[in-house]
Amino acid sequence: MRTPIVAGNWKMHKTPAEAEAFVRELAPLLEKFDKVERVVCPPFVAIPAVSAALKGTAVKVGAQDVHYEDQGAFTARISPPMLKGLVEYVIIGHSECRRDLGHTDEIVNKKAKAALAHGLKPIIAVGESLAQNEAGETETFVSQQIRGAFDGIPADRVLSIVVAYEPIWAIGTGRSAEPGVVNEIIRRAIRNTLAGLYGDEVAKYVRIQYGGSVKPNNMADFISQPEIDGALVGGASLKVDSFTELIRITADLTV
Repeated sequence: MRTPIVAGNWKMHKTPAEAEAFVRELAPLLEKFDKVERVVCPPFVAIPAVSAALKGTAVKVGAQDVHYEDQGAFTARISPPMLKGLVEYVIIGHSECRRDLGHTDEIVNKKAKAALAHGLKPIIAVGESLAQNEAGETETFVSQQIRGAFDGIPADRVLSIVVAYEPIWAIGTGRSAEPGVVNEIIRRAIRNTLAGLYGDEVAKYVRIQYGGSVKPNNMADFISQPEIDGALVGGASLKVDSFTELIRITADLTV
């Protein structure tokens, strides 16, 4: 059985003070939903305050990115040792980072290996553009992203990684993909690719989220699909009531 994981990617929202107040309100509401792993990913400057506020609670903390070097002349970067002890998860390869910061499959792979080396758990995001989707290239492209991201990662580390399938055209647009189609893409392009790399026994336990305009009114449709193990959530994670409702729905549909 795969434990569902719902992670809120706050992107560039909330000051440290706002973030701390938010999680202090949020954490007690999420305490009872122990069938679901609950994660918040604030901006870097808010991580210390959020981590301290959530200490001793069931809500875990993630970072929105990480660099692949431990230290050095890398202005504006944050290394794995800097995050260790503050977060458990790191998002790697989000489409906005691939688009705006030039994060290639090779860079995603290096970041994943660096995170794992320091005991951090990567949430590796993959997904196609609208043009690729309309051209019927989704499965080939996403499978390629998976192969690139997992290159050289040994089988005994794979279950420390979460994959987030996020079709780029559905992120922040209000357009969400059809749940049944998402389920088949995850099965064929992600889980089957992982099975080819590591075998069926490993692949069947890898947790795979969906991300892309996830809201309380469509969460049940996604989480009820057998291959979808949670969600990487953007806008709906910025309000206590909507994020709590996403967790509740996931918990209610978890056997």
